[in-house]
Amino acid sequence: MPHDGFSPLPPSLNGGDQQAQDGRFTLGNFAVDEYKPIKVIVIGAGFSGILAGIRFPQKIPNVSLTIYEKSDGIGGTWYNNKYPGIACDIPAHCYQYSFEEKRDWSAIYPPGHEIQDYLQGVVDKYKLMRYIKLNHEVVGAQYDEPTGKWHVRVRRTTEDGKTEEFQDVADVLLHAIGALARWKLPDIPGIADFKGELHHTAGYKPEGKTWEDDVKAWKEKRVAVIGSGSTAIQVVPALAPHVASLTTYVRGQTWLSPPFSLDVVQDLIGRPATGVEETFALRPEEIERFQSDPAFFTRFRHELENTLNVLHPFTQRGTEMQSNFQQFFKKNMEDKLAARPDIAEKLIPQFPVSCRRLTPGPGYLEALLMDHVDFVSSPIKKFTATGIETEDGQTKDLDLVFCATGYDASWQLPFKVVGRNGVDLNTKWKPYPTSYLSMSVDGFPNMFMSLGPNSIIGAGVLLPIIETAVMYAVQATAKMQRERIKSMEVKPSAVKDFDRYIESYFPQSVFSAKCRSWYKLGKEEGRIVGLWPGSNLHAVKALQHPRWEDYEYERDDTEENTLYWLGDGQTWNEKNNSGDRAWYLTEEFVDRPPVPKD
Repeated sequence: MPHDGFSPLPPSLNGGDQQAQDGRFTLGNFAVDEYKPIKVIVIGAGFSGILAGIRFPQKIPNVSLTIYEKSDGIGGTWYNNKYPGIACDIPAHCYQYSFEEKRDWSAIYPPGHEIQDYLQGVVDKYKLMRYIKLNHEVVGAQYDEPTGKWHVRVRRTTEDGKTEEFQDVADVLLHAIGALARWKLPDIPGIADFKGELHHTAGYKPEGKTWEDDVKAWKEKRVAVIGSGSTAIQVVPALAPHVASLTTYVRGQTWLSPPFSLDVVQDLIGRPATGVEETFALRPEEIERFQSDPAFFTRFRHELENTLNVLHPFTQRGTEMQSNFQQFFKKNMEDKLAARPDIAEKLIPQFPVSCRRLTPGPGYLEALLMDHVDFVSSPIKKFTATGIETEDGQTKDLDLVFCATGYDASWQLPFKVVGRNGVDLNTKWKPYPTSYLSMSVDGFPNMFMSLGPNSIIGAGVLLPIIETAVMYAVQATAKMQRERIKSMEVKPSAVKDFDRYIESYFPQSVFSAKCRSWYKLGKEEGRIVGLWPGSNLHAVKALQHPRWEDYEYERDDTEENTLYWLGDGQTWNEKNNSGDRAWYLTEEFVDRPPVPKD
């Protein structure tokens, strides 16, 4: 009797004792593209998690996807941070997905809520809330060796405010929580005794809709900002015009750059170079042109990203670009602080440009010159009930303090992840985290990371790395599904080789100079764990085409034939006598080569 359009094989060709004699085996009862179901769990709904919500369903057939987000909204950093002055610190036109353009940014460096709105728009457009579970915090994950699956423990908050825990199971686990996700107040004596209003910038939640609503009540307040990193550099100029007095406590030195590529922006949009605001708010007619002329916007974005992506040489010791940048930045800071050379002397670093994260910081230096702004470089000794005392014996009475003191950069996850043989990831990542190309860790099969250790960049555009990293995890999942793989685990030798590459690369870079940075676990010297060992374009090229030979595999089937996944010798459409059987001629698959002109 015919079966699915085919005649059954004769017994002599379909098993029996003959198999044992001539090496034949029972073929799979599935088509080569009859993909088995596969479950993916993603932790985090920021840029990486949102992208995963798009790419996994797009690229993986028969996939079940869940994205767990501990907050009550999507966006990650851009949802959770609402501090005064929060803004994009690279041109926002280069801070968006390659396939999803936003043309109506209000400024080159727009406020943070616009980035959050952009991400919410992407989620809505691609209907991603069917995959995203808000108020669901992952509190543990353990790999089960017999089944090759991840058992993930999740704590959710119910509508009535109660919490409960449950377990979910997946074939693939993708970490998309980012490098800087956990904050804590600084360890300063007496901080619990302070009777005024105290916030960590990352933990600040406006009482109104935005910080601009709250600042109206601060006009008579004595305010302080602790820190000199990228967040403090945004907070100080945002607060200064709106408070009675502002004291900024600056422990370390930092480079302030002019806004990145400002001259390029001016040239591309045709705006005169004189009289341009450093914040570079876009005029209505400029925004209208971006919206009505897609070709112009595409050209603008391409040229701007091309400009940002040529900056890698300034991260290398002894290059002409590094020398020129350092001279230029120093002169810019000295000129702007000419009225306060004492501040310039304390703020301008001795270490190279970009040893710490570089921030444009429009308006920061100007704010330091305001009459009601006090720059304090003496280290903080302690908090008092009414303010802050510094080591030089001076005390300031304060009403409101913002701690712009950064994040936990230890790479110790806030939940336990247990891999093969009961290995705890946090234990494995002491004294510093190791990985393979920032994507995977030996001993932790079927687990991938976007923006894992050694993934961020010191110059250039970050989003292409996120897109490539997520696609790396997608390609790995597709391989597992297609080839019926139970587990894929990076070889320890590959992790070791990447470790050696990292150790060999960074001595030639400015990042290895002596300066305190989250790149180095918050230390002045030591292992660099935050940055990719190369340029951003180098990272994209390295991750585009995975080296599958750097992984070890366990098959999901018991047949002792590595090509068992070939199935029964046919495709799904043939087996079901349906669908397109000339799909290779569709435009999606035809690769049209360029025709030589000469």
